[in-house]
Amino acid sequence: MENPSPLEKLKAKRSAALLGGGEKRIAEQHAKGKLTARERIALLVDPDSFEEFDMFVTHRCTNFGLDKYIHPGDGVVTGCATINERMVYIFAQDFTVFAVLCLRPTLIKSVK
Repeated sequence: MENPSPLEKLKAKRSAALLGGGEKRIAEQHAKGKLTARERIALLVDPDSFEEFDMFVTHRCTNFGLDKYIHPGDGVVTGCATINERMVYIFAQDFTVFAVLCLRPTLIKSVK
């Protein structure tokens, strides 16, 4: 088996990040009639205008067993987009990851 190229590794990492807390948690959100953060953003902004920031940021906390729960994006989706062709900056809590736990990277991403 060949080693994956750097581009293939990046694509795999991005695919994992887009799943947030995972397929099971996404299904649970949908079962409650709720959308994921990225789905909510997609409904709000102009089509194909959202550019996500800091998709791969994770927390560094080891207290309370949190070192076992590392998710790219760390529970918040941030970026810029247009709404009615006007530039906006946006963030949305990703409830498939940590519910609403605000760790340092989440706060830093939200105030950029």
